[in-house]
Formats: sequence, C-alpha cells, structure tokens
Amino acid sequence: MTGRELLAKTLSHKETGRLSVDFGATAVTGIHVMCVGRLREYYGLEKRPVRVIEPYQMLGLIEEDLKQALGVTVDGFTGLSTMFGFPIENFKPYRTLWGQDVLVPGGFITTKDADGGELIYPKGDASVLPSGKMPTGGYYFDSIIRQGEIDDDNLDPKDNLEEFGLISDGDIQKIKKQIDGMASRGRGIIASFGGTGLGDIALVPAPMLRDPKGIRDVAEWYISTVTRQEYLHRIFAAQTETALENLARLYKAVGDSVQAVFICGTDFGTQASQFCSKETFDSLYAPYYKKMNDWIHLNTGWKTFKHSCGAVEPLLDNMIRAGFDIINPVQCSAAGMDPAGLKKKYGKDLVFWGGGVDTQKTLPFGTPSQVREEVLERCSIFAKDGGFVFNTIHNIQADTPVENVAAMVGALAEFH
Repeated sequence: MTGRELLAKTLSHKETGRLSVDFGATAVTGIHVMCVGRLREYYGLEKRPVRVIEPYQMLGLIEEDLKQALGVTVDGFTGLSTMFGFPIENFKPYRTLWGQDVLVPGGFITTKDADGGELIYPKGDASVLPSGKMPTGGYYFDSIIRQGEIDDDNLDPKDNLEEFGLISDGDIQKIKKQIDGMASRGRGIIASFGGTGLGDIALVPAPMLRDPKGIRDVAEWYISTVTRQEYLHRIFAAQTETALENLARLYKAVGDSVQAVFICGTDFGTQASQFCSKETFDSLYAPYYKKMNDWIHLNTGWKTFKHSCGAVEPLLDNMIRAGFDIINPVQCSAAGMDPAGLKKKYGKDLVFWGGGVDTQKTLPFGTPSQVREEVLERCSIFAKDGGFVFNTIHNIQADTPVENVAAMVGALAEFH
C-alpha cells in the first residue's frame, strides 16, 4: 500500500497491517529544529543546516531523506506564512541562542532585549513593536501581549477578525502547487489551510499582526468566554462564514488530493480538567464547528482534525456530535485519558492521531527501553481495528535524546 492508501484505510477505521506515521505534517505533530539536526546526524544524512518552517515553536523541516529514515507515510501542507505573518521563503542563515546554525525565512527579523533574549517582529517589520520573545536559555518564542485598553461599550468584532480574511487567488494557486507536489510522492496528505480555528489561544495575541486590536490578552480572552459570549458569537459567526467561502474555493483547487484537514487547535483541557463546561462547549463553540464540519462532509472527501491538549475525555462526545473525525494529540498522561479506555469508548467514532509516546516524561527523560515499551504498548491499543495515526503526544521537544527518538522509530518498525 502507498501512504495515501494506508491513510485512507486508517481514516475509515479499517485494519491495515501497518501504521500510518506522521512526523511534521502539522504544526502540532512536528519536531524541534534541534532534534531534526541531531536526527540527520544520527542517521548519517547529508550535513546541511535545517530550515525553520515555524519559528513560533522552532519546528524544523523534515526533508525527504529524513522522512524515509523515520518511516513517515503522511505529508502535510502547513501554510504559506509563519505564525509571525511572514512568508516561508527566501531562507537565510541564522544562529540560534543554543548555537545551532539553521536557515530561517527572510522575514525572520530579530533584535536582542536587555536580558539577551531575542525579540521577533510581525511580518518582519522591526518598525513596530515585537510580537514574540525567546528568553535567554529558551528554545521557543512566546507571544508578547499587546493589548490596548478595552472599551466594552465600543468593542467591534471586526477587530478580532483582521487575521481571518479571504485567501487570495494567487495564494490558492501556491497552495495547489504544494499539494500537487505532495500527491506525486504517494503519501497521505493532511492540510492546515488556516482560518477555521475558533478562539485558538495561540492565535488570540495575533503575533502576525502589526497592531492587533480587539481582545488580545490571553487572560482577558478566557474571561470573555464567560462575560462576553455575545461578542464571541459574533466573531465566530463571521469567521465561520469566511472559512466556508475559503474552503469551497480551496476544494475547487485541490479536491480530494487532501484526505484530512486541520480545523482547530483550540485547547479545551488542562492536565487535570477542562477549560469550559460541556454546556459552554455546546453553546459557544459547537454550532460553528458543526457548520464547518458538516459542509466538509457534505461537499468533500476530507476528514476533520481537532487538536486539543489535556483532559478532554468528558468533551469527546460533544466533539463527535460537532462533527470531528480525528482527535489529537491524545494526551494520555492527563486525567481520564487512559489509552485503553479511550479506544474502547471512542474508537469507532474517532481516529486517534497521536498518543504514541509521552513527550513530557518518557521520550525526553526515559531510557530507550522504556520508550520502546511505551510505543509498543500504545500501538497495540490504538491500532486495533484501525483508526490510529502514529505520532507523539504533540511535537518532539528540544533537547530530546536522539537515542530515544531512534528507539521510538525502531519500535514502530518492530510493531509492523
């Protein structure tokens, strides 16, 4: 089977005899640039600087030779621009705070702050306030909150919709070109087109905008999910209408070359509980999720992908009713997220995309034998009766021992 055929069967909950494997197909299933560099060296691949394709999380490009070494069967379109709003093109050399020589997009413009950290600018425009900071000793950028004074009597939903516009015809053709190239390689394909994320907390501060307006403070946004629900409904309704128009135009361009589409990365769980009640999920979020998911299921062959970290088991039935086909990252260490229990209760309705090994403890701090044992156990649980795409629980983080990543890859080969 090709990777495409394998993913099609996986998404249809059919036994495949081998696993679909994703490393790098989305912004939540990737590998930190430090680890990508070390993996290239470990597998004896050509020495060259790794490209940073998402500076917000410092995710590295996994090139074809490394994909083959890792056994990757799924490719992904992750966007034309970074979280900081500049295009992923015109790469140039850059030395990271930890001393790695990498390549970054041309719009990656940074300056030093008083503490030696790095400040990065929206759209590569250093004439405005920075929108992200990597602290000294850090491996990632954090958004800088640029919240103006909030006037509740004059809040305008358009201010929180600035980043969610119609995709230009030129950009749709660029997306089509990238996806056509992926299709020629025969792997499965997932696409992150953007614009469909409702209240994704990574997007709320708008690190891609020069001068964000509206509600842009993370704490204030969470408060608004209780105190300003009418305002949020107006945002979500308008965003959904724009998203549906974009999805129709995108489908016309790429068709069913795409097999799954990343809808939303809004996190609804903490380590121990949920950010909102079932009732709030159903009233505030679900109507708009359902409208997008229903359109996709009626008009395309795509399956829909929902990312949410944390203890979201109590919300999974609600997510299923909202039309989601896939759940990620399957954070098995969170409360109520026992792998066997999840598979038994939700395995007929949800594809588990992730959950393959813990990236908080086992992968970064365990031994290779412990990594192998956990990977084999998770695969035996989640792969039964189909419906499992192997990935770690969220991105592989900086400084993860390369021997442990290799042990994970070896365990996958053993399971097959």
